Amino acid sequence: MKNVTIDVQHVTRVEGHGNILVKVESGEISRVELQIVESPRFFEAFLRGRRWYEAPHITCRICGICSVGHTCASVQAIEAATSIEISEQSTMLRKLLLNGEELQSHVLHVYFLAVPDFLGVGSVIPLASTHPDVVKRALRMKKLANDICAIVGGRHIHPIAVHPGGLTHVPRAEELLALKRRLKEARADLQETANTYRTLKIPDFTRETEFVSLKTVGNGEYAFYDGQIVSTLDRNPTNVSEYRERVIETVVEHSAAKHCRSAKSPSYMVGALARFNNNYDQLHPSAKDAAGALGLKPVCHNPFHNNTAQIVESVHVVENSIELIDTLLTRRLTEEPLVEPTRFGKGVGSTDVPRGILFHEYELDENGIIVGSNLIIPTGQNLANIEADMRAMMPGLLDSGMSKEEITLRLEMLVRAYDPCISCATHFLDIEWV
Repeated sequence: MKNVTIDVQHVTRVEGHGNILVKVESGEISRVELQIVESPRFFEAFLRGRRWYEAPHITCRICGICSVGHTCASVQAIEAATSIEISEQSTMLRKLLLNGEELQSHVLHVYFLAVPDFLGVGSVIPLASTHPDVVKRALRMKKLANDICAIVGGRHIHPIAVHPGGLTHVPRAEELLALKRRLKEARADLQETANTYRTLKIPDFTRETEFVSLKTVGNGEYAFYDGQIVSTLDRNPTNVSEYRERVIETVVEHSAAKHCRSAKSPSYMVGALARFNNNYDQLHPSAKDAAGALGLKPVCHNPFHNNTAQIVESVHVVENSIELIDTLLTRRLTEEPLVEPTRFGKGVGSTDVPRGILFHEYELDENGIIVGSNLIIPTGQNLANIEADMRAMMPGLLDSGMSKEEITLRLEMLVRAYDPCISCATHFLDIEWV
């Protein structure tokens, strides 16, 4: 193909508005862009002038999928800015809550957004007729994950129980026992998920890149809720309070979202594959077994295996949740009232949510009013890397003999492999070839 333009308006089965534009002129690739065309949402501006305790309830509305992650990062930032300390009980409950979100998001993405590409259908809807047991399996696991969020956080989305200093609501012992039973039953569903996924043909594409994630240094715990910043190119841990040394934002003309680079690379990847590459040794043994069965080993540079890593992490969070529940059942759980701060200042919080590492930073004045904030979302950190992958993949696609439609699908599959969460919206696909 000497001259071709791929113009996808909008990419389907992703969260929000995103276009793909690729131009090939006289056999040379002149433009490769993932255009984010949504209007800015101004959450950082919404926060200014609000009281310190309002931040978690405002920022959790950024996303209906990662609302737990935003809540946890937000309360961490407030606690850092006010020197509020939380109990071990609250830490464990927040980790269990975040596990629920990781599981529900991974199941949603793998089954409903990614797998239809491999089966040649436009959505999961036809699969409900052709593969009803598979769809029921996905819905069963997703309901379990949502119920974890409801029982611990007070609601299925936008949790109301988590606050700076603790949780105002704690689950009853019988609720935890019921969750443990269902988590054990989910082992069979996850085994079947791996068996099904193993039959799919994953595109063979690699491009060496930097992978950035949280890592817990010292206690050997796979990092979702807290940790320090590491990467495959720089294993030296950086405290989240110094995140600006590792995450450098830039403005690009063709996107309403900023791009990110690191001190080591012009782009990097965050998300399940990044966590897997950095924290493989800290996975539960059952998750390592799942990775081996799926042929996934660190360090993997094929972005399509982000989906594979999501399945591996799903196994991990199920086993880790069972362990957390066992520990919680040995304690007498108590509700913890809102803590009044004795000081106000600056604070940073970070969680590694389903789509990657998330940062919240707040500055509070002497009255506890938010006067400044900075939020860096995982998908924004992945955008430059997605473009770099598309640019590296295009020559091979052009030489492969694929049709225009096949090339377009492969580019969309690449974008979907990153599980981007551009915003909470859905669009139909409209492709124009010039």
